[in-house]
Amino acid sequence: MSPEKENMKTMAEILDRLGQPWDENRLAQFETYMEGVLSWNEKVNLTAITDRQMFLVKHFADSLLCLPFEEYKKAKRVIDVGTGAGFPGAPLAIMSSDKEFVLMDSLNKRLKIIDELTEKIGLTNVQTIHARAEDLARDKGHREKYDLCVSRAVANLATLAEYCIPFIKVGGYLLAYKGPDADAEIEEARKAISILGGQLVKVEKTPLAGFDLDHRILFIKKMKNTSSKYPRKSGIPSKEPLK
Repeated sequence: MSPEKENMKTMAEILDRLGQPWDENRLAQFETYMEGVLSWNEKVNLTAITDRQMFLVKHFADSLLCLPFEEYKKAKRVIDVGTGAGFPGAPLAIMSSDKEFVLMDSLNKRLKIIDELTEKIGLTNVQTIHARAEDLARDKGHREKYDLCVSRAVANLATLAEYCIPFIKVGGYLLAYKGPDADAEIEEARKAISILGGQLVKVEKTPLAGFDLDHRILFIKKMKNTSSKYPRKSGIPSKEPLK
């Protein structure tokens, strides 16, 4: 079997395990996006994972773990804060043509690569924005305008809450991707989440049978509007997390 066919077979298995529909075109979109990231990775630091099979699991499967949950299914407008090379936003956009995605990052080089790759695979539901979360969340066009915010490997939970919760409409959700040892982070962040108008409503374990992924998705619901004091100025949420 050719490496490309092996990759597509693995991707099909991942989607089957997640109970998600796929066709050859969708598998080809994943393959092309991966090869694009790995090609650009030789010039711009995008990922430490260069083994194709590991990339499919650690980047694509991990990004898609939220697909089966109702909170995700109901969302129409989604923002990915600190998207990096497009994770989890781009894989979710491939699977969810009915949703509108904004992929935000503070490094414009990465976003230009995402623009090139999403255009190449024919994604029309993705917009990239070059900004810091602390600044964009004060923009009236983005503050409390999203049904859902997703974020993966960006910051500790208290800091992440301040980056993300201001973007979410009341009744919407932050889905924070964390490792199996998230309990300490949760305890440290409870006050910050509450100050920002959120509430941790559940933690879902997401082991994907047959794949080496044992992650948690934290579901934080926006219960009330975020005070205009937040987010604080650039750099402060990471240096002085709310406690």
